[in-house]
Amino acid sequence: MTLADLSFYLFTIFNGLRVVSYLPQIVRVAQDKHGATAISYATWLLWTAANATTGLYARINLNDPALAAINWLNAACCALVIALTAHKRHRARPRVEESATRPESTAMMVDNVC
Repeated sequence: MTLADLSFYLFTIFNGLRVVSYLPQIVRVAQDKHGATAISYATWLLWTAANATTGLYARINLNDPALAAINWLNAACCALVIALTAHKRHRARPRVEESATRPESTAMMVDNVC
């Protein structure tokens, strides 16, 4: 086995594992009931951009569609984490109309008027 073969196999193995490693994070965000507050948008956006631009570089500069595809798949997984987090945070945000109908909110409004 040549060094080129070894590097190809290691790349394939570790990038395959990396794609699979997104799944536990995606499941945790999907199951989170508190707005996925532990997720950093900045970090996941950076990872998305790094993977997407590496895919572009691989396709345009290296003419390597396989390398491009694996990086775009990684970017898609990162984007999915971001989208799920945004959805969870939107759903976890208190609604103005909901808080206005709660008895304690009504009492506070009456106190503020007096």
